[in-house]
Amino acid sequence: ARHGHRSSRRAPGRDCPALSALGDFQTLPLEIFHMGLNYLSVKDISVLSLVSKSLSGRLIHYICTSSGSRRLLLQDFHGASTEGASILQHYRALGLLLKRCTLLLPTRDRLKYVHKVLSGVSCFKLNGCASPLHCLGLQCYGVFLQILTAGWDELECHRVFNFLWELSNLARKVQTVVSSKPGSARRLELRIRLFCRGVLLSGSRRGDSAFWLTRILKPWPMVNQARLLYIIFGPVSSRDGHVVWQKMIEGPTDESSLKGLADAIKLLYGTEAREWTADDVISLVDELSVVPQEWLMENNARLLLLSGNSICFTFLASKAVNGRAVELARLMVFMVLVCEKDLYCMDWAVKMMQKVCKVFSTAWERNNFLQCLENAFARMLMDTLQAVLAGERDEEDSSFLNLFHLLNAQASFHKEILYLAMGSTSST
Repeated sequence: ARHGHRSSRRAPGRDCPALSALGDFQTLPLEIFHMGLNYLSVKDISVLSLVSKSLSGRLIHYICTSSGSRRLLLQDFHGASTEGASILQHYRALGLLLKRCTLLLPTRDRLKYVHKVLSGVSCFKLNGCASPLHCLGLQCYGVFLQILTAGWDELECHRVFNFLWELSNLARKVQTVVSSKPGSARRLELRIRLFCRGVLLSGSRRGDSAFWLTRILKPWPMVNQARLLYIIFGPVSSRDGHVVWQKMIEGPTDESSLKGLADAIKLLYGTEAREWTADDVISLVDELSVVPQEWLMENNARLLLLSGNSICFTFLASKAVNGRAVELARLMVFMVLVCEKDLYCMDWAVKMMQKVCKVFSTAWERNNFLQCLENAFARMLMDTLQAVLAGERDEEDSSFLNLFHLLNAQASFHKEILYLAMGSTSST
């Protein structure tokens, strides 16, 4: 009988799933539970969200309360650099918390909830901050989204992109800047640049960056893709952050002005960007070289060198295949000049020329290209010498400096060719 009496007893909480799921928190009033959360770090709260669905539900409710928002949605985006690192870390942890809390929700509902939580943070919006150049808001939003979407499949990430694009009305705004005269909507150009770089393209994983950049560019025709690429990655003024449209047209520029564009081109050319063919990227580079007008050839050459061997060769080879020997020769001369100016090894230029020569299908085409190359050297030297003799001088005496660099470049280039020729002669 005693045994029967014991078996009739129920284990605590066995018939109360909510109680077992919440544990001792079940007995706490909601306000006390919320107060207790204030003593936990964001990381600890995110671990707590994994305990049970019921507890996760309580945390979802807490995050949306005024006390939860005050605690979690830090908005000191304009502080010192040390504080900046701290707030970025905070939003990384917050991204993990919301990722875990919304784990069981469909993507659409997750995004709606996240938007509801973050909608009060004005610095997360495209036009939300009065001082965007000195604001970490978009970067915080970016790291938050990186953590939130890490591990999501491509279809889910498509939904994220579409959600963000529609939320910020970016399609219309991008349409405005790519169809307007360059620089006529400077503030909007700046806002789009900062949003794309801070929110979508700040990740360290190349595959993620390639995906987001593809989403940004692909809906547009090639001419608009080039314009948009320049807005996002082109050179900007150190004074006000606005895109400098005349930089590639007015004179030779430095590597720092081209690095962003070169890195973006490499990203699209890489294996991570599956939706881009080599022809797509070459066409984009070609289109970029006339944004907003035709670039100086030296800047074209410098961009190609910075973009890497594969892109450089593919671009040059496409000109060889299409019978554009004169244009190819002139570009090759400027690449030699850039090698001299920027202290690249000149044998690189010679090896590149050799590879390009192999693209030509006949000896006549190859010899014609080599003749065009020497003609281009001669013409450039004469033009530069004429500028010096005409007394066209500025503060930096650039015409004389150009002549100096060009003579040195030609000498170094031909020296490497002679070394190559003598080496092959001695080996036969």
